[in-house]
Amino acid sequence: MDTLPLFPLGSVLLPGGHLPLNIFEPRYRDLVQDLLNEAVPDRRFGVVTIRQGWEVGEDNVDSLYDVGCTAVLDEARQLPGGRYDVTAFGERRFRLLQIDRESAPYLLARVQWLPDTEPESDTPGRRERLTAGARDAHQRYHASGMRSGPREVPGEDSDSADLSYLLADDCVLTTEDRQALLEETDPLIRLRNVRKLLLREAEFLRELRAVPAPLAEFAQHPSLN
Repeated sequence: MDTLPLFPLGSVLLPGGHLPLNIFEPRYRDLVQDLLNEAVPDRRFGVVTIRQGWEVGEDNVDSLYDVGCTAVLDEARQLPGGRYDVTAFGERRFRLLQIDRESAPYLLARVQWLPDTEPESDTPGRRERLTAGARDAHQRYHASGMRSGPREVPGEDSDSADLSYLLADDCVLTTEDRQALLEETDPLIRLRNVRKLLLREAEFLRELRAVPAPLAEFAQHPSLN
């Protein structure tokens, strides 16, 4: 078990994903300063997602999902008034065990790392089929022509355990879908699930000719930052 600074958000960070943040609340400005000054080891902090429909309070641990992802600070730009624009990237999954509100200006958490498990039925042929199917679903999603912005296609050398995260991070999925992918520890099941999700979204785009907004956008959460 390890201790991490904790940053609750209304969205899900996936391993390998990009995380831009605008930091304005004093306690998280303190966190950025500690990250930059290396008072926090490896410039690493934990991101957990706020459950929809929950009010976030000092004692409401139930408002947070149990599984989160570490973020590593990449760049930070100080703005007027002590605010920061920062970018970070997703790294490792963890399970949230306990929150400490007393030891630092920001939240700290005791966490347990959550590695992938060995697939029950793993063969080169099955892995190849699932990988090809997930990539094809990603291509169909973008072929809808409804996704704006640059498309990021993971390289052919991308590890199959990480591929589902990289594909999902390049598409619009609901908070619940992203959280389910984050919590799945079987990499082959994760590939199968991301294929289903992207095919579903591609069909929605073809039928509706509009990008469905993530459900999180309709939930009103007070921000911890």
